[in-house]
Amino acid sequence: MLDQTRTPVFTAIKQYIDDEVIPFHVPGHKQGRALPEFKEYVGERVLAMDLTCVPGLDNICNPRDVIREAEELTAAAYGAEHAFFLVNGTTSGIQAMILAVCQPGDKIIIPRNAHRSALGGLILSGARPVYIEPEINADFGISMGITPEQVEAALREHPDAKAVFVISPNYYGTVPPLKEIVAIAHSYDVPVLVDEAHGAHLKFHPALPPSAMEAGADLAATSAHKLAGSLTQSSYLLLQGGRLDPKHIKAVLNLSQTTSPSYILLASLDVARKQMILKGRKLLERTLEIARWIRGELSRIEGLAIMGEEVTSLPGCSYLDPTKITVNVQGLGLSGYEMETLLRREYKIQVELSDLYNVLLLVSIGDNEETAGKLVAAFKDIARKRSLKNVVRFCPPLPAIPRMAVLPREAFYSQTYCLELDYAEGEISAEAITAYPPGIPLVCPGEVITREIIDYVNLLKREHADLQGPEDPELKVIRVLKDTVSILEHGAASRAGLA
Repeated sequence: MLDQTRTPVFTAIKQYIDDEVIPFHVPGHKQGRALPEFKEYVGERVLAMDLTCVPGLDNICNPRDVIREAEELTAAAYGAEHAFFLVNGTTSGIQAMILAVCQPGDKIIIPRNAHRSALGGLILSGARPVYIEPEINADFGISMGITPEQVEAALREHPDAKAVFVISPNYYGTVPPLKEIVAIAHSYDVPVLVDEAHGAHLKFHPALPPSAMEAGADLAATSAHKLAGSLTQSSYLLLQGGRLDPKHIKAVLNLSQTTSPSYILLASLDVARKQMILKGRKLLERTLEIARWIRGELSRIEGLAIMGEEVTSLPGCSYLDPTKITVNVQGLGLSGYEMETLLRREYKIQVELSDLYNVLLLVSIGDNEETAGKLVAAFKDIARKRSLKNVVRFCPPLPAIPRMAVLPREAFYSQTYCLELDYAEGEISAEAITAYPPGIPLVCPGEVITREIIDYVNLLKREHADLQGPEDPELKVIRVLKDTVSILEHGAASRAGLA
């Protein structure tokens, strides 16, 4: 049994500071002496902790000492066989997962609503995505998860796929039937990679959905900073099973992970793990109580609709993380964007995100009765002042997934130029356009722009929906490929993947 009360990295940092070492090494601010204005605000101790790889503090590229011990403790805490500390965010973990399993041209089965970091992984690896479109919750206008049936159909059609990529939970807290998906993928001897950016807390309370490791996934990138208490940009990459070699995973991480990690971030990962394994259940019990109270109070406000357990009966969703509270505000005559602005401007409350229909509230172990009370009071005050009710904004069904003409990597490295969107029909896009809601790309790099997509974008622009991805924030023009010949088969693409 490992001693989970230990914090190897944090302890080594404290020892280094206590030893009053005189630094003739980077960073050049020398414990803040070269940055007095910043030191005065953040404190001398924080800058003293900003260290580098020196004897006694280990090396993240080849950990043998305190970082290695801290990673072993983390693996045990999360029920994994191996854990890797990430200081480049979960983005680096997601890209490493894809790079670890895919060579140029290899297929990977992946949800269409995968995070933009996954697109980066496709570009870096040269992989060929086989897209699965997630289910849509029409009431809230958001994407849910993929189903085991969709995964099995994709594997039957593409038995040479190198991996199945799954999002669990998604941004809104919905969790697909991950255990069943893993079982199907493993029956084809295909590993499962999980974007678990929003699930670092799941392992530590029985009332929460199962974590990726509990569901049997092979690899999971987990944002400790989102819901487990560590500092922003710090994450874990978790590995189990014999399908993937931990030495290869580490070699891939070393391609892109910094050789100068922030020891403040590393220490926060160390302490966050200790806190979650020793006190996580108690902390999360209080968090769940607060979340339940907020849900109950908001559900009684006329004009609000709260996404609840009813969604677990829908395809693509087996569980809902109750610490994520999705509030549909259409009944108040507001868009989610307008509600976000009101809360920030009038009440100094910042939500996690907003979309055309909803605001998303994130309740964590850092919340308390006071912050919860202020949140509920703000919603009640806004609802009381509203005279305009039930303005419903329309979000039509998504266009068909367009045909992929070139791989994302080829699109990224091709010559491009900008063209007015209205005249881009038939061109190959060099950019992704993602609509919120529902958070699914309408077109990805390498895909052919259709008239249906152009018309849909123009409709969403009139509704003031959030469109992300292109260089032009107003999306009057789009970047397309110049003089590029299709390298993939022509033909209509099915909703389940490539033609």
